[in-house]
This record gives sequence, structure tokens and C-alpha cells, in this order.
Amino acid sequence: MAQEKQRLLVAFSSGLVFAAGLVLGGMTDPKKVQGFLDVGGIASGRWDASLAFVMGGALLVSYFAFRSVAASGAPWLASRFELPTRRDIDTPLVVGAVMFGAGWGLAGYCPGPALASLAFGGVDVALFVAAMLAGMALAKGWQSRG
Repeated sequence: MAQEKQRLLVAFSSGLVFAAGLVLGGMTDPKKVQGFLDVGGIASGRWDASLAFVMGGALLVSYFAFRSVAASGAPWLASRFELPTRRDIDTPLVVGAVMFGAGWGLAGYCPGPALASLAFGGVDVALFVAAMLAGMALAKGWQSRG
């Protein structure tokens, strides 16, 4: 039971740090995200490259964290690694990726930043999260039929 509490505390703390990073990095500002995704604006100077530095920083931290855990041979709070076994690229994966990218570009939110943005309120983010949860429920129901 103590290890389960420890795992929950680490997960909760990680979520808080992740949310703080999203807010500080500007990932919760839909206009900033859309400015980054507007690669057509590179030539005219409309493109906002600042989020590339946020993502680069996140990749750098992740790289060293994953190497540290891999070098230890075991996860910190589990008995074994639980890694995905599928390596194929199928139609549902591609369709899901396209839907994710289109939603991110149109709304300026993806799931993590949208949940972090709920702390600040706003009808737009509340509607996005409601639609996201409804879409997740629909997808889960659709997958359970097959």
C-alpha cells in the first residue's frame, strides 16, 4: 500500500510539473500554438518559432530521463517495464493522428494543455475538454464493438 501511495504521489507531482511547464512555455495559449503550427507563415514572418524551443527542451529532459531509467535496468516504482509491443502502422493509427493534428491546429489545444487551461477557466477550453471527453467515449465504444 505504501508503494501505491508513492506511485500516486509521483504521478500527481509529475502532472503538476507538466502542467506548470505547459503554462510557462505558452502551450496553453491557443493563438501561440496556432502561430507555431502556421508554417506557411515562415516566409512572411508570421511563424512563431518559440514553441520549438519548448518542445526541444522537453525532448532534452526526456532523453536524459529515459537514458537514466534504462541504465538502471528497472523502473523506479514498478517491478518491470510495460512497453508497447505493437510496431505496425495501421489505418486507425493514421486516422487518429490526422484527427489529433487537425483538432490541435483548429482549436489550438491538445489534451495536456487543455486540461492545464481548465485551471484558468474560459468557455472555449471547457467546450474543448467536453468535446474531447465525448470523442474519447465514442472512440472507446466504437473500439469495443470491433
